[in-house]
Amino acid sequence: MTAIFLAPVYLGLLLYLLLRLFHWLASFHRRLASRVFRGVLGAGFLLLALTPLGGCLISAGPLHRLLRIVSNFWLGMLLYILLIVGLADILAFVIRKVYQRRGRPFDRRKFCRRAGSLAAAAILLVSAGGLLHAYDIRVHRQDLTVDKACRLPGLRVALIADLHLGYSVGAATMERMVEKINREQPDIVCLAGDIFDNEFEAIHEPERVAAILRKIESRYGVYACWGNHDVKERVLAGFTFRDKKAKEEDPRFLSFFQQAGITLLEDESLLIDNAFYLAGRKDYSKSRKMQEERLTPAALTAGLDADLPILVMDHQPKELAELAAAGVDVDLSGHTHGGQVFPGNLLVPLVWENPVGVWLKDGMYSCVTSGVGVWGPAMRVGTDSEILILDIRFAG
Repeated sequence: MTAIFLAPVYLGLLLYLLLRLFHWLASFHRRLASRVFRGVLGAGFLLLALTPLGGCLISAGPLHRLLRIVSNFWLGMLLYILLIVGLADILAFVIRKVYQRRGRPFDRRKFCRRAGSLAAAAILLVSAGGLLHAYDIRVHRQDLTVDKACRLPGLRVALIADLHLGYSVGAATMERMVEKINREQPDIVCLAGDIFDNEFEAIHEPERVAAILRKIESRYGVYACWGNHDVKERVLAGFTFRDKKAKEEDPRFLSFFQQAGITLLEDESLLIDNAFYLAGRKDYSKSRKMQEERLTPAALTAGLDADLPILVMDHQPKELAELAAAGVDVDLSGHTHGGQVFPGNLLVPLVWENPVGVWLKDGMYSCVTSGVGVWGPAMRVGTDSEILILDIRFAG
């Protein structure tokens, strides 16, 4: 529903950008201001702008895949077109006023040609750089000290999340991720939700991707919890549609986990090697969409030996105080993407208590990874695609 309400805003912004594009091109030559040229250019611009809608309405087949791939990059590029063109307009207004006050002539045509060219170059550089950077997976490391006794001197956890397997993330990205995880020799791998991107059909060669994930090497195995995108639903420009009916589980998601050798924990906990607990929570948003209950933090840890370390996977970094009060030592999350693209990285701290990284909350470590994959725009600007390695030392 959000996408429908934003549609008039989207159309208005497109009109603004199209007029600015016409103005810039006309500054080079009069022929570029002809009705025929503008008509052809406008039609092409409109087709590109409608790829998100086309990808939503055409729900299957090669054309659907093409539209979704193009629209994912278009949405990211559109963000920087708006930011850079908007900034250029503000600068033009200020410079024109300065010239007027000084009584100097202001050559609007010349300024438009130069400023527009610089803006176009900046848009292309940022967009291309963001696209390439999104697939450069970094390994970040953090040391944690848990004040509890454990038969293990320490535990190396590889925290990954937000794979968003689909149109933007596939086998090649997973191969790089698995190689980097194995190089770190983790004791356990925790996948904190959003393995999928709403559509199982979006995954190209899912059997191959599952086989790649099965190559992850660790002492205790690979465990996962659900994320808010691990549910089948129609998507328009990254937004989903609300439905009064409960969403149904796509059995192919569960089958994929089995093929990939991943153990799914749904409001469940395991005692691993008689040394520590690992629990996985149902996702807050997914549970609401499926109209199912999820355990409270207190109910999740009830019956666990509080003297042993307790690790919890919870896709969204919510209820941190409640988890800490329930005896959780380390909360493992994703979801935020760290904001993914500028200026999102500046805004996520306004929404989340811990937007990204490791933070100590009431004696509990909240560990939030920016994720491996991308959601919506197929780019990262100001954030990293990451594998978060947590070296936990037990000091009880």
